[in-house]
Amino acid sequence: MTTSTPLIGISPRILRDVPRELGFRGKTLQYLEQSVAHWAMAAGAVVVMIPTVQGEGDIRRSEIEVGDYARRLDGLILQGGADLHPGTYGEQPRACRGALDSVRDRFELALLHAFVAAGKPVLGICRGMQLINVAFGGTLYQDLVEDGATAHNHVDAEAYDLHGHEIRFAPEALLRRWHEGVESAHVNSIHHQAVRRLAPGFVVEALGFDGVVEAIRRESDTFVYGVQWHPEFHWQQGRDFLSPEPLMKAFLDAAGRAPTRD
Repeated sequence: MTTSTPLIGISPRILRDVPRELGFRGKTLQYLEQSVAHWAMAAGAVVVMIPTVQGEGDIRRSEIEVGDYARRLDGLILQGGADLHPGTYGEQPRACRGALDSVRDRFELALLHAFVAAGKPVLGICRGMQLINVAFGGTLYQDLVEDGATAHNHVDAEAYDLHGHEIRFAPEALLRRWHEGVESAHVNSIHHQAVRRLAPGFVVEALGFDGVVEAIRRESDTFVYGVQWHPEFHWQQGRDFLSPEPLMKAFLDAAGRAPTRD
């Protein structure tokens, strides 16, 4: 069991088409938006970004494996970003937006399974929740509106993280317990995909006002939890969005109970 300050890894976003004004011509950037790190740090965690581990590529990686990160860190946060390639859940791309990134998909799937195998908690945000669902056998709506899941857009490019809607917690949801019995809340919404078929062994923690799945958890001793909104943006806005603090506290409490790191 971890007794020191939790050491949390965050998977990176990947930028291959780097704008000329940033320099790095012909290079690849791996990065994270600061809100995710600051959200965890504000709750007392030490945070590191986990660079991708590839068996092949332009840069030699020596002998590092994803399991090395799982053994040395206390928990994993999977942040948002590009759509998952539909091939990860047995479909062909037909309604995705933007560039797909199979390298990131493969890395994060391996990372997720390594942390779960090590008994370390995992928290997925937006794409991260979708990846968790796919990793354990679920599927996604490639586009909520085009696939008929809802008539309401869950993303507004202009409003971005100020765009939101109501969610309702399931009667037995941990979210309801963490928020002292609250039944519903307002969250931001920055996604056009979501859970279609829920992975075996998971339960729905929250639904949107239109029935779209907004939070899931795995029924196991290891904390594996996903939310479709971006809690890391809530604390900055000073609006009526759901407090992000109880979720982070629950994640870090789980990290504190995880097996001792190497």
